[in-house]
Amino acid sequence: MTDAALKPDTHDIVLDEVFPHAPETIWTALTSGELIARWMMAPTGFEPVEGKHFTFQTTPAGAWDGIIRCQVLEVVPYERFAYAWKGGDEGNIGYGSRLDTVVTFILSRADGGTRLRLVHSGFVLPKNDTAFRSMSEGWKKVVRNLDAVAAEQDASKRLH
Repeated sequence: MTDAALKPDTHDIVLDEVFPHAPETIWTALTSGELIARWMMAPTGFEPVEGKHFTFQTTPAGAWDGIIRCQVLEVVPYERFAYAWKGGDEGNIGYGSRLDTVVTFILSRADGGTRLRLVHSGFVLPKNDTAFRSMSEGWKKVVRNLDAVAAEQDASKRLH
């Protein structure tokens, strides 16, 4: 039996977008708790510091309290930002099933702005099917919101 046969079947959500904003603007939107609240959800206890624990609150289900437990894993200014994203409960099937994943944002300069690659990795299928499907769509909306928040940051800089 190979090592691959011992590992569960995991899937990743990957989005790759180019935004007409400087890496510094995207970075600020990714690493400011106040701005994260505007493009995704309000974090509690967030700081962009490796090892820092923080949470998001979403809709509870069954045995799950709706708390997404996160820990900052990597902070490379203007380049990489990653955190653990854990939630759910073993007793739940479908929405709210146990989830142990990682969200990584990778920034690089691109013509006219910044390429943002978002990778939400570690979905175990079929157990995490519901989360994988809903978050695949959800991240697309979140990335559009992130673009709007970054545009507001650019506009406010031009006014000052």
